[in-house]
Amino acid sequence: MKKILSLISILAILPLISAQFTVSEMELTVYTDGYVKVHYQIIPDEYSSQIILPFLGENYEGLAVVDENNNPLNFEIYDRYMVIYVGEAQIIDVSYYTPDLTYKEGLVWTLNMSMDSSFNVILPENAVIVDLSEVPLKIASNVITMPPGNQSISYTLEFKETPTEEGQSYSKYLLPLGILVVILLISIVLARNRRKEPKRTEIHIDKEEFLKKLEFFNLNEDERRALLYILEKGGRASQAEVRTALEIPKTTAWRMFKRLEKQGLVKIIKGRKENWVELKL
Repeated sequence: MKKILSLISILAILPLISAQFTVSEMELTVYTDGYVKVHYQIIPDEYSSQIILPFLGENYEGLAVVDENNNPLNFEIYDRYMVIYVGEAQIIDVSYYTPDLTYKEGLVWTLNMSMDSSFNVILPENAVIVDLSEVPLKIASNVITMPPGNQSISYTLEFKETPTEEGQSYSKYLLPLGILVVILLISIVLARNRRKEPKRTEIHIDKEEFLKKLEFFNLNEDERRALLYILEKGGRASQAEVRTALEIPKTTAWRMFKRLEKQGLVKIIKGRKENWVELKL
């Protein structure tokens, strides 16, 4: 009865607690048998004593939760969620294995995933991609970086026979053929999504109007300096630029931009190598 009451209490405050951390890195390693290793790197918000993290799938094993020094952290499991006690941790690593993210139809495996941020997928080395739900942010060998949202990757597994002189000659053409298939898939997805992409317009911000708007927000000194710096840069700057200008740590800047985004003052634009921050009126 006590455990049930605890679960009800945790679910009641789930929206509040689950918002008290940022996923800085998400990686899914797919194995040939359909199992997936899930790996999170989490940055807790300041003053967070515990966070709630949902499991991806109903079945999981090999759960490990450690801090940035690889020291284990205390946690409790409640059905589809886990409660992690932050302690003094600045970065939290969570990993486990689950068979629930993939399914197979004939020779084709499909990985389904829904995330609020971009994530990496490491496919088996003998995987050949046959379909993608959206254009990847990056492809490097068997590592695919997918954008946020509901995503799926379909692939087949190519099992190699014992090498022979004839087989080795044939295998020389497999890699170029695979690359051509991936390029063709990306071209199809690009053509399909081109109509959906809005045209980017130049940013026109009235400085006096923007400064008046800031008076209605309870901003600290760093937040105000960051906004003014971006304003001076024409309304858009990279996060690295702002961090360097303000001389603040990466984790502090990350939290600051998230707070400003929630208040509707900026928009965070994900880039291939770095994120950009754009002012909003």
